[in-house]
This record gives sequence, structure tokens and C-alpha cells, in this order.
Amino acid sequence: MRILLFSMPAVGHFFPLVPLARAAQAAGHEVLMGSCGEEELLAEAALPIADIAPGITLKSLFTDFHRGYREVNERIMAGVVSEDLEGVHFGTFSDWLADGAVATAQRWRPDLVVYERMAPFGLLAAKVVGVPAVRHDLGISHGERAGQLRHMAAALQRHGVQELVDDGPWLDIAPPSITGARRGGWLMRPVPHNAGGELPSWLRRKPRRALIAVTLGTIVPRMQGVGVAQRILALAPEVDADFVLALEPRDRHKLGALPVNVRAGGWLPMGALLAACTAVVHHGGSGTMYAALDAGVPQLMVPDGASDREVNADAIVARGAGMACALDMLDAAVLRRLVTDEALRTAAQEVRAELADMPKPSQVVKRFEELVS
Repeated sequence: MRILLFSMPAVGHFFPLVPLARAAQAAGHEVLMGSCGEEELLAEAALPIADIAPGITLKSLFTDFHRGYREVNERIMAGVVSEDLEGVHFGTFSDWLADGAVATAQRWRPDLVVYERMAPFGLLAAKVVGVPAVRHDLGISHGERAGQLRHMAAALQRHGVQELVDDGPWLDIAPPSITGARRGGWLMRPVPHNAGGELPSWLRRKPRRALIAVTLGTIVPRMQGVGVAQRILALAPEVDADFVLALEPRDRHKLGALPVNVRAGGWLPMGALLAACTAVVHHGGSGTMYAALDAGVPQLMVPDGASDREVNADAIVARGAGMACALDMLDAAVLRRLVTDEALRTAAQEVRAELADMPKPSQVVKRFEELVS
């Protein structure tokens, strides 16, 4: 079986597909990843990759979007992202990336297409070549899929497709205790993809006191800045804990001198980092959220207004596995509670056990085999 997996050109969209692609390879199937931009990090996944839009990066997409949708883009850059805005945003991106995706599918002739929920151009490619498509959700929110499809009307016309209907199988990686119920998708355990990187010796030793990881993902520092990390640096001397900044070097350099109880960790494998930590502070992204749940550690989310991150934060707080607050409410007392509240840790470890019992990517690959047989 040949499986073509599509994602938007962003690490947080691409990496969640990697464990599934590797499971398919391990079962003897051919896989191809269709994306663009972020060349170094995409190549690190060590999977066959088709560049569906040479020269296009996430930054260039935002730049081009800004020219035609200035007001919408400014609201997005300010962190005010409703589901409607998400539909305009990612639907427009999908329209721009559709031709390359369709051409890739026509050349490679897959038996099945898997597309992450922000990349409905994958659904169009599957429709054009006449194969089943499976949507891979990324977090707790389903996103504004109808809006995305509406803003792909030009791409559908170019490829002679009357209508796209998102009614096929989909992969739900959210544990039922987080969502409150089974939602009708194929459950699949979210396996964090741990990008490469050497663990420093100090991280391999047992910490002498609580160790808190701080990460903002790859998009937030570029779009909204490093305000959360700056706030942590200001509070760190007041907290009986050590901190490690998991930030790219270009983001770390924006912070200046560090307090004595803060280390710059650089781009670290997230799973290994969180396994050594007591807790994590982050921006509310799904990848970091699931990595924290997989490690069974409490998390503090400081979401930036993006709708999916707000949904993630609300769900984690409701489950009792973490906390959330606005940046201006983040203080030393919040950080102290993060590492001392045993109820948070207990709930996080309960969800960790729940994740371990969810179907693995290898089991989902068997369902793919049945789907195309």
C-alpha cells in the first residue's frame, strides 16, 4: 500500500504525522510526506518528502496572505483567532498549496491519503486521484473545516471537482477523559515525535529540586514574541525550582542574561526533556500538551488567543491535569503551585495511563489496510 500524508508547512503540523508514517513503513508500506518549507526540520524526520510548493515557507504564506487579507492577518498576528478566521486563513493557504498537492498525488498514485486537519488540500488531492482520505486531527479542537473548504472554491474549480465533503474516517488523538466522550473518530494514541538533539549531561542527572521546562513552540516566538519566557525569567529568582528554556537559539538570543536558576537548553528532544522535568510551561500548542500528558507531568498553559490553544487550555484545566492563565496573571505563586499541587500530578499521570491504552499507530495502520482492501 502507498500512503501519501499531507501537512501544512509547520513543524507542529508535520511532526504529529511522523509516528503514523513510521508505523506504516514498519508494516511494509510505502509512505511519502507532502509538505513544504522548514526544510531542515522536515528532513530530520528521515522520511521521504515531496516538496509540494518549492520556495514556499510558512513565513511567505503569511506575507502573501497579508497583502490580500490585511485586516484578518493583523488579527491573527495579534493572537485573536476565531474559528471563522481560521477557516479563512487555512482555507486560503490550502487553495494556494492545492495544485502542488494534486500534482504530487497524480505522479505518485497513492492508495490512501492522510491529511492533517489544517491541510484540506490533501482531501482534494485524494478526490482527484480517486482514493480514500483520512483526516488526522491534531488536538482537541476539530477546527473550522467547513470554512476551510469554502475558501478552496477556486482550487476545486481548477481541478474539476464539484464539491468536497469532509465525511470520511478521521483520527482522534484526544483521550476521552479530556474530551468528555467518544467523538466518533478512530482513536489513536498521540505519540510525540522527538526531534533529534543531544541531551546535555546536566539533564541526564537526577535534579536536586523541581525542574520546570519552558517552551513556546516554533510559531509563537515568530508571530507573538517571547513574552512568556521573559516573564518566567523575571519570576524565576522568586521560585524554589530550576528552569530550562527549550527555545531555538534565535529565540534564546532575544532574552539576554539568565538568572542563576535558568538554563538555556536549546532545541531538545521534548519527550526526553519532559521525562526529566517536574512540570512544563508552554503556549498551549497541541504537540507540547500531548508530550506533557505522555510524560505524566503537570502543565501550565499561557495561550495567546488562538482558538485551538484556548480549547486545549480549557480542557486540561477541566481534567485537572494542569493550569492556565493569561500572561499578566502569571506570577510566582502560580509557578509554585504548578510543582507542589499533587492533585495536578495525579491527574496528569492518570491521563498518561489512558494514553498508553489507546490504539497505537501500528493498529491504525491495520485499519488503513482494511479501508483500501
